[in-house]
Amino acid sequence: MMKTLRFLHLWVGLILGLPLLALGLSGTVLVLEPELRGLFGPSSPSAAADAAPHGVAEVVAAAAAVAPPGAKPAAYMAPSAPGGTATVRFQAPRRAPGGEGAPAGAQGGPQGGPQGAPQAGGPQGGPPQRGGPGGMPGISVHIDPVTLAVVKTPGLDATIGWFHRLHGNLLIQDRSGRDLVGYLGIIMTALGVTGLVLWWPRPGQWRQAFIVRKSAKGLRFHRELHGAAGIWGLVVFLIVSFTGVAIAFPQTIAAGIGALLPMTAQTQGFAVPKVAVLEGGEPATVDEAVAIATAAAPRAGLALRGTSLPQSPDQAIRVMLAPAGGDAASAVTLMVDPWARQVVEVRDPGAQAAGNKVTGWMRPLHEGEGLGPVYRVLVALSGLLPTLFVITGTTMWWKKRQNRKANAAKAAAILKSAA
Repeated sequence: MMKTLRFLHLWVGLILGLPLLALGLSGTVLVLEPELRGLFGPSSPSAAADAAPHGVAEVVAAAAAVAPPGAKPAAYMAPSAPGGTATVRFQAPRRAPGGEGAPAGAQGGPQGGPQGAPQAGGPQGGPPQRGGPGGMPGISVHIDPVTLAVVKTPGLDATIGWFHRLHGNLLIQDRSGRDLVGYLGIIMTALGVTGLVLWWPRPGQWRQAFIVRKSAKGLRFHRELHGAAGIWGLVVFLIVSFTGVAIAFPQTIAAGIGALLPMTAQTQGFAVPKVAVLEGGEPATVDEAVAIATAAAPRAGLALRGTSLPQSPDQAIRVMLAPAGGDAASAVTLMVDPWARQVVEVRDPGAQAAGNKVTGWMRPLHEGEGLGPVYRVLVALSGLLPTLFVITGTTMWWKKRQNRKANAAKAAAILKSAA
């Protein structure tokens, strides 16, 4: 049994090492996206300290003026701090069979997002992981909400957007890329579990199993580093791997959780409820929807974090509110019917059934949110583990192979001399 497990652990890791490495490294980059934007992004235009920001609709209009033709605004993300920039996400125009671009469809946002995340939003308020139907890349435009000036970060946006697409669908431009990432998450989870079984020390060897001895060299060094890094990072590694599966297959995971825990019916992931279109009526604007959601908020002290922008008349508007400095795990999401001008669904982390709370935590846990800065650092470091595992695992396999060849050569030489 252990021999078969060791064989599978080795060869699955060797064969799938590169895509697993790509997912891990890209995940680390995305967790650190706010720091990267602060480090490499330009400072926003200065404005008077007491100047009031413009409404969401005006910010979206300013962004649309510089967006590529055919791109549809899909989501608005409010500044994460006073004086910061707002971000408007656009669905990239789809390519028709004849090669001409067409606007993205109504259900363009990725599925499996956090409870309350605006449609088409990516981790940490960055570019979307999957920009539209078929995993098409999205477009982000950054706007100073006070001056309505465009804050240009083309190189940074392109680079981070590439990492989002790599992590979200391995750069494959259809649903199969997202599914492939989900299956790789399952494999990564299985490698973590099998690694624990193979690492399990014998009696009296527990202390040595957690460290890399100074005297370790060659094959022994790589074996001890592989095991020690794996066991110290195992819990976070498994959390990130499993939650990645949940993001890729939200309905399947939600059904499994619902079979174990109480769970109320609600729209899953980035989906928004369908609403009845009022013939001859005028739907509420996005600013009106935000005001309706704010007035219906379950508690005071919540501010706008982001909102979806409907892709068709029969879509509700998703408004996400959070306390100052709060992240996705603490956010409240309200679905507003723009025709009836009323809230039709509320997702409040503090008042949800147990199963809904579990599914709502999937993406925040995956992205390092909700449990403080130490957990976020651990999630970022966990993305480096696949690279370490690939290097040490491949080195162990190669050194064992070389040792077998050397031993075989010695045995042949002994037999030849004896003859």
